[in-house]
Amino acid sequence: MITKKLISVFVLGLFFFSSFSQSVPSLDEKFPYLGTFAKNSQKEWGDDDFVQTFFFVIPLSEKNPIYIRIYDPESSGTNDELHGPAFNTKTRFSVYGGKGAHTDPAAKNINPVGNFKSGIQLATKTFSNETEHDNKWISLGPFNPTEGELDPTFNQYVFKIVIEGLDGDDGNLYRMYLSSKPNENKDVEGGNAFAYEYSFRLADVKTSVGHVYPFIDSKVTAVDVNIFDYDDDGVIRLISVAKKGTGDKSSKNNEWKKHRYPIEKEELNTSLDIQFIKLKDSNNNNIVVYIQNQYGENLPFFASPIGGVPKYKYKIKVKTN
Repeated sequence: MITKKLISVFVLGLFFFSSFSQSVPSLDEKFPYLGTFAKNSQKEWGDDDFVQTFFFVIPLSEKNPIYIRIYDPESSGTNDELHGPAFNTKTRFSVYGGKGAHTDPAAKNINPVGNFKSGIQLATKTFSNETEHDNKWISLGPFNPTEGELDPTFNQYVFKIVIEGLDGDDGNLYRMYLSSKPNENKDVEGGNAFAYEYSFRLADVKTSVGHVYPFIDSKVTAVDVNIFDYDDDGVIRLISVAKKGTGDKSSKNNEWKKHRYPIEKEELNTSLDIQFIKLKDSNNNNIVVYIQNQYGENLPFFASPIGGVPKYKYKIKVKTN
């Protein structure tokens, strides 16, 4: 007898094999940077807990070493957010693999509590305000794909990277890339990245649209989209194969707001497109988002949306006499 769980694993595995994205944020997401603030920062600047966790998925067929590359890992220069007379921030990037790196429940928490650093630490590096890393790429690795956790949910190897804001009060803005080469961004075929909570910088341009793509499995009947510190900067909109979306106002400064959306049958085993539409000319808006199902379980969202970017399917009604 084939269970629904096995079917979901097969669906995820099939989509992972046929689609991939190596850049975080990806071209599909259209955000300029991830953001992690130092622990002495004010939460109203746009980071609720000063820690960010991402996961990278590697197909079983990959036999060559992989690298996690980070762009602009230090806090200095034009990309990062200065508070005070000079940059004083330290940020630690740590990579984990092995048993429990993803399957430990604490790894999927939206807050850095308990054993969120589960698994085996494979590499760690702390950056401060070193100007030699400003606007430059650095690489962590090499890692053998089998050093990741073999996760039965995906039937793939999974690596985790935890980014921690340490001493200081500045905002560190950066990007990441899953690469097969140490000194260039070269795709790992079939790879992808996902997170359960996302801290990022919105584009500064009015009318710009950013995206996150949660995957909706067969047991979801509703989703709660939770957004922190949107600064009343625009609206959010949900697009799916069954919804063409309407604009909903979201959180204000230093505020969480929840948006609930029912899930229709056509949306099961597809991705949603949660859009952040900017309506003001404003700079330096950093926000946090996480998404849960009707049971309060955190849903992963993927740099490359599983099944592709969702498109609304118009329904043509035919009247008969």
